Amino acid sequence: MAESLPSPLRLLVRQVGYQNRKFRRVPVAAFFTLAFPLIFLLLFGTIYGDGEIFARGHLMKFTQFYAPGLAVFTAVSATYTNIGISTAIDRDEGILRRVRSTPLPRWVYLGGVVTSGVSIALVGALIMLFVGIGLYGVEVNVGGLPAAATTFLVGTGSFAMLGLALAALAPSGQSSPALANATILPVAFVSDVFIPIGDAPGWLRFIGNVLPLKPFVEAFSNAFDPFQAGSMWDLTLLVRIGAWGMFGALVAAWRFRWDPSVGSAGRRRRGPLVRRSQSIS
Repeated sequence: MAESLPSPLRLLVRQVGYQNRKFRRVPVAAFFTLAFPLIFLLLFGTIYGDGEIFARGHLMKFTQFYAPGLAVFTAVSATYTNIGISTAIDRDEGILRRVRSTPLPRWVYLGGVVTSGVSIALVGALIMLFVGIGLYGVEVNVGGLPAAATTFLVGTGSFAMLGLALAALAPSGQSSPALANATILPVAFVSDVFIPIGDAPGWLRFIGNVLPLKPFVEAFSNAFDPFQAGSMWDLTLLVRIGAWGMFGALVAAWRFRWDPSVGSAGRRRRGPLVRRSQSIS
């Protein structure tokens, strides 16, 4: 009988498929994760056209600057923001509690959440890059693609861990969107996503360098920088990104909860049943 049970890998693949279907069935999440960053690229491309901007030490086309950075921002939205919000909401709706009561291993469920987020991030980033290359002539340094792919995997994995940490720290599912946006949008403005911060005050550049988004943007953008010479690999940036991922994993392991938050909708729905069982006892 044991041989008829699904293998852990098969369970994981099925869980990824379930999470992907769940994502597609929430149009608002799909719009803000995939379409919203793309709208920024289209707007910037329309407004600035073939204009140039001074960034990363030299002049480059606006779209050459924005496309890789917005691709990273799309990936972060699919992992950190989407995982943090959806997991916190699932917890308060009692879904995580029901999952915990099934034979499904917990690591399979969380692995499905993380892998689904990374796969959605890949789709969103590819859409962004294809539009940038096809419409605006964004240049690609082919020799840097292996480094870009490695950076993407390390970055999305790390931000997925930070997304689980966000869900673990969010007081409730209702507060998770505000907490996610309040932490990622200001960081994006100091991480070379929307504007280059080379001329910003030193303390602002320091904050951008310490937080994980700017190293992700910088390491990924190297493969799309026509002026980049030498090796495209920057192990220092990868270590910094990975360190934040480890931090997120530790916070998630320490604070992650499977039961709904106090006062959440999930607990309110179970309230009468709890009171009834107490009266019977």
